[in-house]
This record gives sequence, C-alpha cells and structure tokens, in this order.
Amino acid sequence: MTYLQVVMLMLYFVNNHHSVLGGTQSDTRTKLDSIKSLIYSNAKATVTLDSTALKELVKLLTSDKAYASSLNRNKRVSFSVYTGNKILTFGKGQTIRYDGILTNDGNGYDDRTGVFVCPVAGTYMFVVDTLSNVETWLALKVNKKSVANVFRSIHYGNRWGQTSRTVIVNLKHGDHVKVDTVSGGNLRIFKDATSGFSGTLLY
Repeated sequence: MTYLQVVMLMLYFVNNHHSVLGGTQSDTRTKLDSIKSLIYSNAKATVTLDSTALKELVKLLTSDKAYASSLNRNKRVSFSVYTGNKILTFGKGQTIRYDGILTNDGNGYDDRTGVFVCPVAGTYMFVVDTLSNVETWLALKVNKKSVANVFRSIHYGNRWGQTSRTVIVNLKHGDHVKVDTVSGGNLRIFKDATSGFSGTLLY
C-alpha cells in the first residue's frame, strides 16, 4: 500500500466517520489518530504498519457501510439485451438466451447462456418484457429460485400481446439471474428487439 493511498483512507475516516466497532466517537478518533501518526511520521514512499495497526485499519474499513457503499457507487454494472432477427420457440424449463446486446457494463451478462452473474453485491433492478401471440409464462430466477413471473393469458387468442415485469432484489457477488420458461409446448417470443431482459445496479 502506497503512502498516498493510506493517507487518503485516513482522511476519509477522520472527515466522514462518526461511529464504528460499537465504540464512542472519541474512542474511534483515538484509534484513527494512532494509525495516522504512523503514516505522517514515515517519510518513505511506502508505509509499513505493524500487524496490530494494519488489522485495525482493515477492521475499520470493512465495518464502515458508508465506505463500502461508496465503493459500490464507483462500480458501473448494467445490461440490456433483446431478441434478434428471428422468432424464438421454447419448451418448458428452458433459459431464454437474448442474443442482441445494447449494453453490458461490468460484463455480467453472458449471451451464450442467457445468465447474468452478479459482479458486485448490491441492490439491483431487473425488467423482463416479452411480445408473444400464445399463452406465455416466464419466470425471473435468482439462483434457481423464482422471484417474479411474466404471464400472458391464452384468452387473448393468437393476437400478439406485450407483457412485462419489474423487480428489485438484493444480490450477492456471484449470484445467477436468468429468465426461464414455465409454460411449455409452442411458446413463441417475437423477434426484432420486441422482447428483452435488462438489469442495473442501483446502490
């Protein structure tokens, strides 16, 4: 860790932190001042902290939710994908693979599998929309668990109808999110960017 990096971390806590580790504000400031004194008294380009001071610094960093949230705000994660130039036909229990990609910031969406793999933990918004002329039942799944459904009734006849669903969920790093078919048989989803799947990290 460079001198500048450590100084910036200390300035962040001194100026913005009010209470951590369950202690009083004065206790926290005493701990931070103790670590900071090691930095300012070291004129080298690289700072060497003893094991106790380093552990205290890591503990302060990982316990601060505001700091962790600020790191997430610097991460850009979003994707928006759609159906390409042919009508898609599915059976029951299949994952929809949208092959058209508008955005894929963070490279979380894999067009080979149709699965979004969460690269940054946080709260996400997902939108699923579909244009179909048969009974359609889709499920948005997080790690194989359905969290939302999109349904179009057969009572509309064979007319093409648009349906959509929006959901906000909390994700952990590595969670999988996808759109699966629930209804089987002759399920058709129209082409030319009329159906899609989108998601974005909110905070």
